[in-house]
Parts: sequence; structure tokens; C-alpha cells
Amino acid sequence: MNTPLRLGIAGLGTVGIGVVRIIRQQTALLSARTGREISISAVSARSRTKDRGVSLSAYAWEDDPVALATRDDVDVYVELMGGTDGPAKASVEAAIAAGKDVVTANKAMLAIHGQALAEAAEAAGVSLRYEAAVAGGIPVIKALTEGLAGNEIKRIVGVMNGSCNYILTRMENAGLSYAEVFAEADGLGYLEADPQLDVGGIDAAHKLAILSAIAFGTRVDFDGIELEGIERVSIEDIRHAADMGYKIKLLGVAQRTGRGLEQRMMPCLVPDTSPLGQLQGGTNMVAIEGDAVEQVVLRGPGAGEGPTASAVMGDVCDIARGTRLPVFGQPASTLDSAPRATSVLPAPYYLRMSLVDKPGALAKIATVLGDAGVSIDRMRQYGHSDTSAPVLIVTHTCTRAAVDAALASMQSTGVLASDPVVLRIEAV
Repeated sequence: MNTPLRLGIAGLGTVGIGVVRIIRQQTALLSARTGREISISAVSARSRTKDRGVSLSAYAWEDDPVALATRDDVDVYVELMGGTDGPAKASVEAAIAAGKDVVTANKAMLAIHGQALAEAAEAAGVSLRYEAAVAGGIPVIKALTEGLAGNEIKRIVGVMNGSCNYILTRMENAGLSYAEVFAEADGLGYLEADPQLDVGGIDAAHKLAILSAIAFGTRVDFDGIELEGIERVSIEDIRHAADMGYKIKLLGVAQRTGRGLEQRMMPCLVPDTSPLGQLQGGTNMVAIEGDAVEQVVLRGPGAGEGPTASAVMGDVCDIARGTRLPVFGQPASTLDSAPRATSVLPAPYYLRMSLVDKPGALAKIATVLGDAGVSIDRMRQYGHSDTSAPVLIVTHTCTRAAVDAALASMQSTGVLASDPVVLRIEAV
């Protein structure tokens, strides 16, 4: 039997305690699968006295995570604190400099500082692994870096934030407004302390930036993602989409085009019969399209103690086995800086608007769309009030630039009673 693999765990929240439980409960199983005993030497968190439901008296305690990361009796530093900068980044950098392998669940840190951390880790000859940072318990990082390594990846598309998917499916199933379900989700503890990280699409965009880097051999480019949250999606949009055979999802899409790397995280319509369309509640799903494998769909819990701790331990086990891989699937020095491409590939679009209730209003809108090169596939007008009439339009395939040009021209028609809502219809 080899020497034990000793962990230092920083962050004893839901995920950190989940890791502690797995190591305690699965001692024999972990040793059998890796050929080494996996143990915990020391831990760190904000409070020593908090009741976490698990005794931590067997472990040394460090108030400073940097001190934990550099202890002589720590082989692998497990960072589960979160945060783009601050103690998380400082401690990971310290661990790498001290020659320690690192496992993290910190998507925000990797999305912003991933390139620099990857270069540092590879220069030091240590592992930096982060399966738990993307899609919870779904092994999507391993799928891209290992199982699909023989494929040229064409596209990644998926639902990567369970809180948003819960809100959208709950709105549909219960017939509730966005505000009502948002309050419910917040009360249940489903949202981050800053809810905008969830509903604004930021959390999911962090994950998409990481997946894009692996899939397309590019430097992580979070700032290059077109980002729109779900705040403007109404129960009316959800009902209208259902009438036409679609579901609304906060969808992440990344793909190479002739103009560069297209990355977007925004509400889209998907066919209700598709795997993504049928996804309910807090579940995540990622579809990966490769030239040889065609399409692989991965589905599972996107958060929570067990699933995320499972992902952490998958990385720990690989390190125990001696598995070494470049951080983003190929050496960080070879990752290129892809030009940013903004929604260049054509698609159909869903438009919802409220028009002033007067003769010729709809004709003006149709003319504006036609002048911009946007052809109407379907159009419906719903029951109107005394002053306005809701109108729903689905376009034929066109560019987002053409849609934006039409929307700009609509502002001068004098027939809009409110700003239009625009959602892309994504083929999945």
C-alpha cells in the first residue's frame, strides 16, 4: 500500500462537510479504488464553533487558509470557500507555489483567473482539478478532457443553473409569475446570497466559459459571453411558448464559427420534446456535439452536498491514482485567444410585444420586419385591453443583427405600447 494521500480542506459548508462524510463513510472503498488511503490532515473555515453535524476534532485547524494550503502534512489542498479573489485565490496560488495538488469547486475564480492558475500549476508540475465547479455531480469535465478527447467538439449546449431551471419550470407548472417564484426560491434557500449570480446568468456563464476553454482549446474568456438573465421572462412568454411546442430555458451555448468563438448564456426556446425541453426542477443537462461521437447528453443534479462532494472526490481519487492532465485538456501555453463572435449564426426568433390598439399597427410592424430582412413564420394576436393588444411573432431563420435592426426601427413607428421581448429559438 502506498503512503496515504493527505487532504487539507478549506471551507466547511455544505460541500466541504459532504467531502468529510464521504471520506469517513467510504474509507475502504476509496482505498480499494485508488490503492491509497485518503485522509484529512487539517481544515479551515470562518468559524471553529459552528455546529456542522460532524465532529472535526480529529483534524488540525488553521484559521488562515493560506497556512492550511502550505502545511507539510497536506498533499492536496481542497478549496471549497468560493469567491473570485481574496482568500480562495491567494490560498490556491500558495498551494501551487508549495508544490501541492489542488482540487476546487470555484467556478468564478477559474472563469476569471483560470489561464494564470493553469500556467502556474503546469509550471510547478502539480494538478489543478475542478470537476465540482461545473454542473455539480455531472462528470462533464472528465467527459471533455478524457472520454471525448478524440473528438473535434462542434458545440456545447446546456442548462447549467438549477435555480433558474427550477424557477422557469415552477412558473410553468404552477402558473405563477416570475416575482412569486423568485420569492419562493429565495425563501427555500435555492438562490445565492447575491441572487443575481443565479437569475442574472452569471453563475451559469462562469461554467460555460470553463467548458468552452476545454472544448475549443481557447483561453477562458468570461467577458466574451453574451449574457442575459431570466428576469424579463413572464408567465405569458412561458404559456405562449408552450402553445407552439416550446419550453423556455436559460441556455448556455458555445461553438466555433468562421468569425470566432460564439458564447452566449441567455433565455432561449427549445422544442418541448427534446431532452433539454423535458428537463425539470434543479437538474442540469449538458449536450456535447463532436465530429465522431455526434451527440452525448449528460444529465444530473447540478448542486447539493452529495453531488458536488462526489465530484470533488472524483478529482481526489484521480490524484491518488497518479493521473495527471493539463488543466484545460491541453497545455495552457497552447491555448489560443479566439476572436469573439456575437450571435452570428442565424436562427428563428420569438418576439412578444404589446401594440397600441389602433388600425394599421400590426401592418407597420410587419413592414419594419420585412424591411430589415426578417420574414414572419407565425403570428398570433391575443385578447387585448382597451389600449393595447399583445402580439406574438415567430420569425423564419435570420440573424440577430437583422432582428436588432428591426427592433430599432420599431421605436419610431409609434405603435409599441411596451418594449418587445426577444428570445432565440435554439435547435437541440
